[in-house]
Formats: sequence, C-alpha cells, structure tokens
Amino acid sequence: MSLENKNRQLLSKIATNDKHGENSPYFDGWKAYESNPFHPTKNPQGVIQMGLAENQLCFDLIEEWIRNNPKASICTPEGVNEFRNIANFQDYHGLPEFRNAVANFMSKVRGGRVRFDPDRIIMSGGATGANELIMFCLADPGDAFLVPSPYYPAFVRDLCWRTGVQLIPVQCHSSNNFKITREALEEAYMKAQEGNINVKGLIITNPSNPLGTTIEKETLKSIVSFINENNIHLVCDEIYSGTVFDTPKYVSVAEVIQEMEECKKDLIHIIYSLSKDMGLPGFRVGLVYSYNNEVVNCGRKMSSFGLVSSQTQHFLAAMLSDNKFVDKFLAESSRRLRERREFFTKGLEKVNITCLPSNAGLFFWMNLRSLLKEKTFEGEMKLWRLIINEVKLNVSPGSAFDCSEPGWYRVCFANMDHETVEIALMRIRAFVNGRDKGKNMEIKRWKSNLRLSFSSRRFDEKVMSPHMMSPHSPIPHSPLVRAT
Repeated sequence: MSLENKNRQLLSKIATNDKHGENSPYFDGWKAYESNPFHPTKNPQGVIQMGLAENQLCFDLIEEWIRNNPKASICTPEGVNEFRNIANFQDYHGLPEFRNAVANFMSKVRGGRVRFDPDRIIMSGGATGANELIMFCLADPGDAFLVPSPYYPAFVRDLCWRTGVQLIPVQCHSSNNFKITREALEEAYMKAQEGNINVKGLIITNPSNPLGTTIEKETLKSIVSFINENNIHLVCDEIYSGTVFDTPKYVSVAEVIQEMEECKKDLIHIIYSLSKDMGLPGFRVGLVYSYNNEVVNCGRKMSSFGLVSSQTQHFLAAMLSDNKFVDKFLAESSRRLRERREFFTKGLEKVNITCLPSNAGLFFWMNLRSLLKEKTFEGEMKLWRLIINEVKLNVSPGSAFDCSEPGWYRVCFANMDHETVEIALMRIRAFVNGRDKGKNMEIKRWKSNLRLSFSSRRFDEKVMSPHMMSPHSPIPHSPLVRAT
C-alpha cells in the first residue's frame, strides 16, 4: 500500500481531500512569490507580490495613534493595570466596549446612514472564519450558495472545504461591467433546481473582490427582492466597505433593507472584518452581523472556536472609540487609495493597457485581452506564465476567479511602497514594448524550470512541481493561510 493511501486511512477525509482550492493559479502565484520574493537591494530581480490585497498605505496613522495612546495596550507601563482583567477568561459574546466600538465604526464607514446593534455582532477569527461560521449556521453538506462571478478564489476554501457546501456561479459579463442582473440570478437558480440542488442562499461581495466596484442601490434592491421571493438567504461580504475612494458612494445592504417595506430581514447577514478597511489582517478580527435571532444565538456558540483575543478587543475598543482618529483615518485612507490607483492605472495607459472602471478596493481588474495570442483561457494561462516568469509579477488570472471571459487579471496596489509600484510599472512597460517589437524581455528568469499547477473545470493541467511549498506543510507564510 502506498504512503498516500496509508495516510488517507489514518487521517480524516477533510484532512486528505483537495477541495480547499490549493491547486489553482491564484495560489501558484503565491508560491512563485514565496520562492523568490522581490527586495529592492537584496533581490531586485525577484517576484513582486501583486496578488495580496492588503492595505498598508496608512500604517503611519495607526502607529502615531499607538504612540499617543499607550494605555490602550496591556503590554505597556501605562496600560498594565488592566492586564489581570483582560487576561482572564472572556465569554464568547465579546467585550461590550469592543462590540460597541465596532458597531459605531461600521456605521461611520457607511456614512452614518445606518446603525448597527452591538448585540447582533458575532466574533470570529478573521473574515475566513466568519464566512465559514455563517455557512455552518445556514447550510447542510450538499446545499449550495449562488455566487456572482468573478468571485474571490478562496471562497472555495472559506465556504466549502469543511462545510460540504457547494458554490454555483452566477455568470456576469464585461458587456455591462460585470454587473449582477436579475436574469443571471434566475438562470443560475433555475439550473440548480433542474439539477436537484438545494439552494440555500446567495453570497455577494460589496465592494467586489476582484472588480473593485460597488453595487448600485437599485441592483441591491433587486437582489433583496430575489432572495425574498425564493425564500433563500443573502450573505453580504462587506469587508471592503471602508476602501471606497471615488463615486458613486457606497451603499450597504443594511441601508437598502431600511427603505424596503416588504423585506424578510431574518434572511440577511453581513460579513465584516478589520483586515481591509484598517489594514489589520494579522489581528484576525472577523465579524458576522445577522438580522436573524437564531443565527445570532447559534453563531455565538460556534464563535468559541475562533474568538478574537481579549487583548486585541481591548486595544481596538480604545482605537475605534476615538472618533476624531477614525474620521481622519477613513478620509486619509480613501485619499491615498485613490491616488495610488490613479498613478498605477495612468502608468498602464501609457502602454495602452486599460482597466475596469472602479471606485473601491485594494486592487483593479486589468484588461490584457489585446495581449492574448489565443482568445481562450489557455491563452490567458500562457500569458500569465510569461508575466510570472518574465515580468516577475504575481498578478492573478481571471480564470482563478471563475471569470466568464479570458484576458482579465487582478492587480493589487496597496500592499507595497511607491518605489515598488514604479518598478512594477517599468517591468510591465518593458514587457509590452518588447512584445510589440517581437523581442523578449531582458530580465533574467528567476526559475527557468518553474512549473505551475492548475486544475479547475476549464483545465486538466496538473503539473505541480514537487519542490514547491504546499499549504499542507508547516510553513509560517503558507499562501493558503495568507491568501486574500
């Protein structure tokens, strides 16, 4: 008996299955970066990480607040008097001051047009844990959730891996800037019913990852009407709601349901986190906000498996309760995000690369269809390998997001300094100009024998190189753990 078969006998099906989504170009790009990360002096020919949706543009504001508020931490001489209270066991409802501060922050992010009840906030370990928690509450193994495409690749891991839930794409297209239509929702729902699949709900991301767009109010109303008519749940992932930097203004589902006379609020649930808006993914603050009493009660019980540490709650309660700081942070973050996106996209325009119009997020949706030699997903993958090997940029191909059209790529822009952005732009220009002139880039291949794996509904390739890192291995920066 092979070692692999023995392991499958010794371990659980969850531990040994491959349904966590590791085998995709989204994670392969991470492995390429981790194997040879760019550094301006130590490794200037390395891969630049543009597949990580982190918000590092306002760390200086948070650092300044920390220096001015040493009492917020129990690990300082000024704050140590609170050590014993915070170090003791806290129940899974969370510290009252933390839930109050988060509820107030969520309201500020949404322009103060909606209020949130602190008693409906459920804690979890990051948005990953929050997404899984809501699936455990709402669906049984085999049940399905509709999800508009393109969508976040790690939803396969977050929503499905351990729950047994399945995702059914709702196909959206570039002809209307990938907007969600009622027709597309009904088509996906009908196909699921014809296949005897029990659809328990619809999950949307607003603002969208990977599009960087916000959903218009009328579209949200149509979506709410759709789930009401079919008596299915609506899960709204709003973790990028504080990254809106341009018009139109952000509209939360919480605002929409306030205006709708006939709405089954107990079908509505919001996922939130401080990983994107505040740039604090390492704090592992994920939240479920549900209008359903039973979900709140059940979710609180489940949250004991992924609580936010009381030390983190204590610190964030102080920071988020500082209204002057929060207002300054949100305004400055918006300004810096807008400035960074504009600089990057204008740099791409110089070599005739366009992007989907967007007003939010930490990324943009780049259109490279004109560079495809073959207008197919195979052609998209060939170009992506050139970008990884030749240009040495980890951007994510649209097929990893289940995009319906080849040639789109997600580019993250807020996780690096300005100098690195300029280097990335220089590499892209050299690549495009070289292709126009029929020449190869004069950038040394960082790994000439690099082979990337990819398996999905569209491809049969399975060429995972055995020396590459695996998220199964005890490596602290596993791409599966850090993916976003």
